[in-house]
Amino acid sequence: MHFTSEQRLDDGALEREFTLGEIPGILWTPASASAPAPLILLGHPPLGLRKIYPRLVARARHSAAEGFATATIELPGSGDRPRLPAAEQARADLRRAMEAGEPVSDEIIDALILPLVDKAVPEWQAALDALLSLPEIGGPVGYSGGVISIGTRLAVVEPRISAAVLFAGSFVPRAMFEEARQVTIPLHVLLQWDDEGNDRQAALDLFDAFGSKEKTLHANMGGHTGVPQFAGDAAAQFFTRHLK
Repeated sequence: MHFTSEQRLDDGALEREFTLGEIPGILWTPASASAPAPLILLGHPPLGLRKIYPRLVARARHSAAEGFATATIELPGSGDRPRLPAAEQARADLRRAMEAGEPVSDEIIDALILPLVDKAVPEWQAALDALLSLPEIGGPVGYSGGVISIGTRLAVVEPRISAAVLFAGSFVPRAMFEEARQVTIPLHVLLQWDDEGNDRQAALDLFDAFGSKEKTLHANMGGHTGVPQFAGDAAAQFFTRHLK
């Protein structure tokens, strides 16, 4: 991990950009901490860190105020990283299907999501290795938001993640339902009921499939970006219970 820049935000949180090989990322740490801070990995949609930065830094500031460090990395095929041709084709096929009012096929969803999950999850694990080696970062670790299939896979394969907040706002390949049954960590799932780009029934079925004994579905009216503040507050309280 190589830090490339740092700045102190006006609330005192420290923001540092880094690279992990060819992967860009950002780490935020609280203004002051007497002990290594627990860590939340900030997932996000594959839109590029520059575009999604305002939403990420808002989440990071809120978490820093609660004593958490947060970090994120650029997803494969996003930002300045090389494109993934198969994913680009699947995205074009998805647009055509939605514009024509046709159902989105399992083949399109698989081509769009599964290669991203296969490539992104090991990168998140490598980032976690590097982050936990820093003296200011400790455990436990949580995962928050992003593509729900990435969060599901991480919850299965990464034992250092103790709890996860997942956002049901992305397409779910059928293969992920079997993986969901293997998830055992506490989960807090956010669902926007009127999300026009999300298959609501698939999201409900995925929640039902999760094997966790403690799992909460927090559903609100509204579209994809209309998550109310109190829903975010409830997610923060979830992490406080499980990471502190």
